[in-house]
Amino acid sequence: MTSDSLRRALTAPADPPLRPLPDQVVALLEALHAPPRLAAHLRAVHDVAAQLTDAMAHRFPQLPFDSEAVLFGAATHDIGKVRHPEELSGPGSAHEPAGYELLLQHGVTESSARFARDHASWHQNGVGVDDLLVSVADKVWKGKRVTDLEELLVDRLADVTGRERWSVFLDLDDILDQIAADADRRLAFQATHPVRG
Repeated sequence: MTSDSLRRALTAPADPPLRPLPDQVVALLEALHAPPRLAAHLRAVHDVAAQLTDAMAHRFPQLPFDSEAVLFGAATHDIGKVRHPEELSGPGSAHEPAGYELLLQHGVTESSARFARDHASWHQNGVGVDDLLVSVADKVWKGKRVTDLEELLVDRLADVTGRERWSVFLDLDDILDQIAADADRRLAFQATHPVRG
């Protein structure tokens, strides 16, 4: 049975409006009795990932990425905090491998579960565009800009478009500034939901 506070975190109207999480993710969060604040956070990052992928497809149509994978990754990236709720209000990375294992245990494929494990590891070998987009969404939802992460995405964009890096950067910077403009309201929405519930 889903708690009222978790149900509110998953469905309550938000300002700015947030898209609903995928049904599979909602069912998983309910089955795990996820902390309401985690559900609110995942909604916010998922919505930002949707804004980001829409903007990328519009401004950089040459960029190959899997929008569905990015959205799932954003919707589940911190799910390991079910097992490490102390990391909802404090630092820590134990949720990363825990989330990966949790998703695998619930039948999620490795290619989808990896976002939970790797969303903070954008410098490792084999990181693709989908991974970079999840990582960027996880930062910019709260208005945080991470130069080395964004530079990796700029490099990919410059490669596929054939444009100068500075030109690509200006477009990406504009997209991220627009998304970051609502960061305070997303943070306020997340803060209205309890860490335990």
